[in-house]
Amino acid sequence: MTTLFTSRRFLALIFLLFAVLPTFANPYLLYVANLALIYVILAIGLNILLGYSGQIAFANAAMFGIGAYTAGLLQVRLGVPYWAALPAAGVVAMLVGTIITWPALRMSGIYLALTTLAFAQFTLWVFNNLEWLTFGATGFTVPRLDFSPLPLGSAYGIYGLSLLIAVVLTVVAWSVVHSRVGRALVAMRDNEIAASALGVDLLRYKILAFAMSGFYAGIAGGLFCGLLNYVAPESFDLFQMVLQKAMVIVGGVGSIAGSVLGAVLLVALLEVLREFKSLQEIAFGSVLLVFVLFMPLGVASLARRHWPGWREDLHRRPREDEETAAPALPQTPDAEGERA
Repeated sequence: MTTLFTSRRFLALIFLLFAVLPTFANPYLLYVANLALIYVILAIGLNILLGYSGQIAFANAAMFGIGAYTAGLLQVRLGVPYWAALPAAGVVAMLVGTIITWPALRMSGIYLALTTLAFAQFTLWVFNNLEWLTFGATGFTVPRLDFSPLPLGSAYGIYGLSLLIAVVLTVVAWSVVHSRVGRALVAMRDNEIAASALGVDLLRYKILAFAMSGFYAGIAGGLFCGLLNYVAPESFDLFQMVLQKAMVIVGGVGSIAGSVLGAVLLVALLEVLREFKSLQEIAFGSVLLVFVLFMPLGVASLARRHWPGWREDLHRRPREDEETAAPALPQTPDAEGERA
């Protein structure tokens, strides 16, 4: 029976629960679930960059903000409808993510992390200080979405849109990482020199990883803008970066199903701690530290241990010593214990 519980069926069950939730949820629960769907998209995009390609970058929160500001400013400044502003948010964030690839070609590890962290802080400075463009630290409101002629209110409409996009992007990510592209990303993560010797084009796959991560973050930012009808710099600060990293680490580095699980768990924790704002940074930092030290493969490793069918095999099954090992990031085996 343990082989019947697979990661695919888990994903199908999770999204089925999201699909039926509006039939009994109150507006607050619907909002929290919508927020969880947005973070599912963010966590999957970040896991492609961090878990599968091994690029330790800290610009995902900035990409999230760029997507939100692009979608919001296009509506407010230029009168662009939301249905055009949302894909534009993904494209703009993807282009910025592609530009970040260039320093990644010359540096790695802590140096890449510091460079992308500096970029994230610079982006936050732009959000706060370019008032002629971004409205400054006070932020700005965005027109409420109109889903006519569909008989949907704004809350139910944006929830359905978030669910649809989350499902589509999850399927796309699953297909990519379980293809030849995913094996190339994992090979590049484990050893760039060996991967290059085997014919992996490092430039091509680094660009692909950063571009996909940026696109996912941009789309999530556009949905976040539509959910809140408000955009402000405080939503994309360092805590946002810690939150997204914690989702990937807790769920499982190198696992699509783990990304979904981590996002749902930590959004729930975020809501529990909402009344204790000063404790959120401490709580999430502690969770991140505990998992990095004692369970670097995340909750997904527990699922694999108890349900063998959970594996998201890329190429071959791991040896038992690989399954129990706890190597450091980013050279960890992916959450399914694979090596390309």
